[in-house]
Amino acid sequence: MKTPPNMKLWHGRTDTLEGELGFRWHQIVHPVRPVRDRHDAESNAIALIGFACDAGVARNHGRVGAAGAPNVLRKSLANIPAQAQQRILDAGDVVCDGDGLEVAQGEFAHEVTQLLQQGYFPIGMGGGHEIAFASFGGWAQFLAQTQAQPKIGIINLDAHFDLRRDAQATSGTPFLQIAQECERRGWAFNYCCLGVSEFANTQALFARAEQLNVTWRLDTDMRPTQLDAILAQLAQFTAPLDAVYLTIDLDVLPASAVPAVSAPAALGVELSVVEAIVDALCASGKLHLVDLAEFNPTYDIDGHSARVAARLIARVVNQVTQRNTA
Repeated sequence: MKTPPNMKLWHGRTDTLEGELGFRWHQIVHPVRPVRDRHDAESNAIALIGFACDAGVARNHGRVGAAGAPNVLRKSLANIPAQAQQRILDAGDVVCDGDGLEVAQGEFAHEVTQLLQQGYFPIGMGGGHEIAFASFGGWAQFLAQTQAQPKIGIINLDAHFDLRRDAQATSGTPFLQIAQECERRGWAFNYCCLGVSEFANTQALFARAEQLNVTWRLDTDMRPTQLDAILAQLAQFTAPLDAVYLTIDLDVLPASAVPAVSAPAALGVELSVVEAIVDALCASGKLHLVDLAEFNPTYDIDGHSARVAARLIARVVNQVTQRNTA
């Protein structure tokens, strides 16, 4: 079910005497308005869209609660300082009704397609990592309208491959589903997973990653001292591609930084490394859309995880805006 944006969530501190230079997000965000086509859309605008769903997490026997993430993230984003030339829109939420995961994924994909058609840069706010199949579905529908064989790649910052075989879709199956969708369309499946934990993935998953020619890097090889090698591997992966989709599962970060996820990381990848990867992808000019998954407000501690997630979203917005307006 698609719900309109609740603009009452966007409120916060107002520094009246500072003028426009003192604006925060709650003072500049406004709802996505209907447009005829991309020429009628707001130039260089970012569109936030929530996926209020954790049916995939429930099916995957994880800690439910991620469905509440989009609105909590809006509240955390409200006080982020605005920067010059930012255009931030709220496209509302797709809400999963009970166990209706496949319906919700289809609805979210439709919304992503529309946002891309209108010229917006979508940022999905999950929800469980089942958002990835929905985001990709919308992107694929958009790309297929103009390209027969797009050269695309999926970059997943995650402790898990999420390539699991299962009787039904879950938060652990999205990238196998994407691989199958790419095969159906006759597209190459270019998948890069950074931050993989050797202790959170079975040998079957490592074997499947090998079979599908997945590019990956273990969490033990994602330290700040290894950043040059990480970025070199990322650049090698993206070099032959025309467009990429970035999905960030917040359980890639240490549990000390983000405790509020379905499966907290025992080691994790430091935030500075994650941010460097985000910056590199934004600077590449190939990034088409981003989403964040697995934030579960039920288990947050003093809003700490919400602030980390909001920081990552704001960093993407800042980087994309600066590149688009340069």
